[in-house]
Amino acid sequence: MTRRASRGTATPAGRPSTRAVGGSWAPLANADAHLIAEAAFGILERIGLSEAPPEVVELVSEHGGRKSDGRLLFPRALVEEMLALTPKTITLCGQVPDNDLTVGGTETHPGTGGAAPNISDLQTGDIRPSNLSDLRDAARLADALPHVHFFSRSLVAGDIPDPLDLDLNTAFASLSGTTKHVMVQASDPSHVLHIAHMCNLVAGSESAFRARPFLSLNINHVVPPLRFHAESALVLIEAARRGIPVHANVFGQLGASSPVTLAGSVAQTLAEALAGIVLAQLAAPGARVIAGPRPMITDLRTGGFSGGSGEQALATAMAVQVLRLWSLPCSVIAGATDSKLPDHQAGYEKALTVLTAMQAGAHLVTQAAGTQAGLMAVDFSAMVADNDMLGALMRTNKPPVVDETTLALDAIADVVRGEGHYLGRPETYARMRSDFLYPEVADRSSIADWQTAGATDMATRARQRAITILRDHHPSHLSPEMRETLLQAFPTLKA
Repeated sequence: MTRRASRGTATPAGRPSTRAVGGSWAPLANADAHLIAEAAFGILERIGLSEAPPEVVELVSEHGGRKSDGRLLFPRALVEEMLALTPKTITLCGQVPDNDLTVGGTETHPGTGGAAPNISDLQTGDIRPSNLSDLRDAARLADALPHVHFFSRSLVAGDIPDPLDLDLNTAFASLSGTTKHVMVQASDPSHVLHIAHMCNLVAGSESAFRARPFLSLNINHVVPPLRFHAESALVLIEAARRGIPVHANVFGQLGASSPVTLAGSVAQTLAEALAGIVLAQLAAPGARVIAGPRPMITDLRTGGFSGGSGEQALATAMAVQVLRLWSLPCSVIAGATDSKLPDHQAGYEKALTVLTAMQAGAHLVTQAAGTQAGLMAVDFSAMVADNDMLGALMRTNKPPVVDETTLALDAIADVVRGEGHYLGRPETYARMRSDFLYPEVADRSSIADWQTAGATDMATRARQRAITILRDHHPSHLSPEMRETLLQAFPTLKA
């Protein structure tokens, strides 16, 4: 890889676009999807959420909500009014336009995520606590992988104990590591001001950032079942007011913090996500907010997370199908394999959950590249291998063109009366480059060639590719002057 100064990884010349079209599969009957939607409205209106901070109670109460027995209730009319205010499509920008993402409609985009506390060391293979240097490397690697469309902070910089320093250094490492859209977190509402200031400096002004927001915030505003997380709810409100796009994410574990049934878990999780959308719109009408329902499956034998299961794929698709009734931009988790290695288990669990999320119509699929061990670790070899997988999955979800040219009746007539094959025809050569997506590390060679090349497995080839990228790929889209400006504005940043 060469050093690139001004852009991220766009689709290479001669390679088919991997902008995929989602929404081809609906696991629920339409009537059942409406039943779950009605249940979500009913949960908000009749059960409500507890532990709402005073600012949230005041904001909701001013618009028709009320407290009852310590729980904040959301009238259906209020929820529907706020859903109507929510933009149906949102542009999450990159620092270069080539990396802009449309969130909403039919596009579906995979990327990283997870905030894992551990990394599989590229040199030793050992799983160890992650640090800021690992986070920078994760951003640089994501920048170089064409089928990873955004960088959601995938690792925690465990070597930075101070919460504000952690949030600022995470944002700086991510923004300097990739020109793709960046998603980070803020652990306290006061931190949002600092993150916004950093973004405004990079953009050139507050208005420039508001026009092209290249950073958004993942916010877990609810602790299931149905309890506000006070600080995070206030982060959501503050971010919405400052023009930062927000992801209203909720993690409910089926059978633990949400009902054991798929329908009940999805209904509760959707209600919790809708509460975040309501807060964002009350705080800043028209705010760019993305619903992030994450109904997560628990292995009830052990109590552990089971992110690669068939039930996980189904729960995610159910939530997305209901959100499509409201035409809401959405984000989901898929690809969170339980395997600790980039092995056969990881491959089938990731392919199952990511593909079904895309086909259900999820607009953003986080944790789709590099996540291992049930969200507890990131593996850079897996990121590279997953890039191949994501390319194939998105190619699968690019609808084929059927017309007079592609039906090729004239070519069929010529070939059967002539040479008897299509190999020498000009359209075959042309479409070999435009219509087919070739993997970077998956093996398609003959047995003999594979043996001659060392008989390596995909994980080994992906590891070497990751090492090469991290050695050679050093994005320099932030000028030395901008880096110095940021370092002066935020003295605790680590260059």
